[in-house]
Formats: sequence, structure tokens, C-alpha cells
Amino acid sequence: MLFQRLYPYGVFRVPCPDKNRRTVYLTFDDGVIPEVTPKVLEILKKYGVKATFFMVGENVDKYPEIYRQVIADGHSVGNHTYHHVKGFRMSKAAYLEEVKLCEEAFARHGSKSVEGGLTTRLMRPPYGRATICQRRALAKMGYTLYFWDVLTHDYNANYSPERMLSLIYRYTRNGSIINFHDSLKSNERMLATLPKAIEWLQAQGYTFNAL
Repeated sequence: MLFQRLYPYGVFRVPCPDKNRRTVYLTFDDGVIPEVTPKVLEILKKYGVKATFFMVGENVDKYPEIYRQVIADGHSVGNHTYHHVKGFRMSKAAYLEEVKLCEEAFARHGSKSVEGGLTTRLMRPPYGRATICQRRALAKMGYTLYFWDVLTHDYNANYSPERMLSLIYRYTRNGSIINFHDSLKSNERMLATLPKAIEWLQAQGYTFNAL
């Protein structure tokens, strides 16, 4: 894939040393959103699935109780910048400030399960885009950039749940990182697709891990 060649330091599919164990990684971008994220958590709990949420720091500050619930439920959290910015339109310094602001939002909202807040070195650039200088700087900060190899397009009104499922059926492999969004824009299509996707993946023998 051209995109993967342009981002040689990012992780698109997680290597699985045990070839006999089929594992996938569900990820959700742009939360936390009170109208959406709790519904996602209910679905994941119903099926016993762990996932990774790449959160916008501004949303964490607005809805810290939902952020804490994600952590309490055993899911992983990653940095998605504070304002969901477009890296290609920003200087390296301005972009890194966005990342640090998101870090600070995580750290502000501790709980019994997250004493003193959360430290994470998982990162997904919004829109999957960051400049070479930005990516190098993030690597020096200790971040690992996680992209995806299965994009559901749940944010696109032209994609029905059936079409989204067909992408999952066609492209999922051992170690696949599947990209959803717990956002208002994706809400209806994502929630209609997620349970069916989990059921199909489980029927194919896949297990689910958080990054």
C-alpha cells in the first residue's frame, strides 16, 4: 500500500507470532462523546471485547466520567491530539503542543483505577496524517503511531452498514487493526455495524485485544 510506504514507522497491522491464534484490534477515534461512547462500551461489554480508544483531549476534559469508564472497563487509550487537528497544516511545534495538551487532559482526570491520571504512548494522528518531522518528533517522545489496515468508513454517509461489513469481511487478517469512530457523525452507521462485525469475527475464530 502506498499509504504504508509513506509512513514506514507506523503500525498498520499488529504482528502475531502465534499463527494459530487469530487476533484483531478494534479501535475507535474521536471520542469521548456522551451520545455515542457509552453505547459502544455496552456493546463491547456484552461480547467480552477489549478495544482501544484514540481520544480527543478536549472531549476528555468535557466528559471525564466517560473517559474514566473506558479505563475502568479495561480498554486502552491513545492520544488523538487535543483539538483533532490536521498535522499537515501545522508547524511541528504547534502540533506537538496539541499532543502535549492531550497528554495533560489524560493526566488531569484520575480515578481509583487510574491513580494520578493516565500515561499513554499510543498515538493516532487525526485523519491518519502527520508530517515526517512531526512523526520523528513523536517517536523521540516515545510514541508508537498506530494506523489501520481495515477502514470501515463509518463517517461516510455513502457507506451503509452492509457495505461497511463487506470491507471487514474482505480485508480482515490476523493482526488487523480495524478503524471505527465513536463520533456523532458516525454514530448510527457504526452502532448498526459493530455488533454484527464482532459476531462475524468471533465466528471466524478471532479473539480481540487492546493495543
